[in-house]
Amino acid sequence: MTQIQKYSLKQLDGGGRVVSEKLPSVRSISLGFWLGSGSRHERPGEGGISHFIEHLLFKGSDRYGAVEIAQIFDSIGADLNAATSREYTVVYARFLDEHLEEAFEVIADMVLRPAFKEIDQEREVVVEEIAMYEDSPGDLITDYLTRAIFGDHPLGNSVLGTADVISSVNEGQLRRYHSEHYTRPNLVIAGAGNVDHRELVTLAARHLDGANGDRATAQTDIPPPVPERTAGGACFYKKDTQQYHVCFGGLGLSRSSEEKYAVSILDSILGSTASSRLFQEVREKRGLVYSIYSYASFYADTGLVGIYFGCRGDSVAEVTGIICDQIHSIMEDGVRDRELERAKESAKGKIVLGMETTHSRMSRLGKLTVTGSEILSIDEIIERVNAVTAEDITGLARRLYDPGKLAAVAIGPEVSVFEEAVRRLGGVAGAPVRMC
Repeated sequence: MTQIQKYSLKQLDGGGRVVSEKLPSVRSISLGFWLGSGSRHERPGEGGISHFIEHLLFKGSDRYGAVEIAQIFDSIGADLNAATSREYTVVYARFLDEHLEEAFEVIADMVLRPAFKEIDQEREVVVEEIAMYEDSPGDLITDYLTRAIFGDHPLGNSVLGTADVISSVNEGQLRRYHSEHYTRPNLVIAGAGNVDHRELVTLAARHLDGANGDRATAQTDIPPPVPERTAGGACFYKKDTQQYHVCFGGLGLSRSSEEKYAVSILDSILGSTASSRLFQEVREKRGLVYSIYSYASFYADTGLVGIYFGCRGDSVAEVTGIICDQIHSIMEDGVRDRELERAKESAKGKIVLGMETTHSRMSRLGKLTVTGSEILSIDEIIERVNAVTAEDITGLARRLYDPGKLAAVAIGPEVSVFEEAVRRLGGVAGAPVRMC
């Protein structure tokens, strides 16, 4: 059975793109307004402004107040939400097809013509969100690894930003950032469900009229590429926690890399699934952790790979040793045929199952379009997954998990525990653990 995804894409006069996929078997539409602007586009002193603006979009526009926006979407039974990442911001909703025009009009006004009301009230909300995040070491540690890998490059910044910046940013700075980044050339409107592409284009032409034009740089203009780093070093954050939260990793591959599917298969074999080596060896066989996983992130011009685990202090070095043994085994002994086949089938299953909702289809089209990525059919993706070989996995493991190029970070009460783990890991920057 073919899994080809049929979509339509239109470049609008005056800037902006509309991409959609019609699914006549459903009664709903998922609609997203995607901006090619995230935390990596922030200048020094702007850390977190992209995420702050995302919050303020819900506080009212030129035509609609905050309560009115909430009432409109509640009255049509719709879900309205938003998200900010390192490379994009999106506002999205899912609703019955009969409400497309109304939903489109309100979201367009929110995104393109925010009133920037209630700044001080929402400022406190975001500062509380940052505080909550900083009290969650299992989440915070992956940000610390990203910072260790990318250093002072904007990709190393937290999406949430800092309390200092959020507490001091003023309306003028917010409006300037919005006018520079929330522009028509930087905008992608994505839809999936029982939606007519021509109607979506007509609505876009009508409601984008008067929006920020080409004063700002286009979506493809991103900050300077990340310099190659030979090693990331080891950094310890002292905190009175019950567990040690440890993360190590290094530079990965970009979103456009031909090898990204092989990276995903390596990730599945190593630690991202319940049958993976790390989950089975560390948690299931030995009971040393509750949470352990590997992950891979892809950006426009680079990426990262990482491994996280959390455990009590007397197990940190042992867990690190097991992880090293498994990585070394993949590098030197390769992967088993059944292991590789299982990882491929898992990847293909997730791809197909992930296409069963209008929201996932809209998100895929919007994210790939706004980041300038190739939109492959499901069959084409499956073909590339099937083409991954055991030799590909071994080669990637050697390149991406070379101990001499890894960074390691940890949160916990005693640095000596982490120092022993770093010795087990070996080669991390060849320098002492720094207190951060």
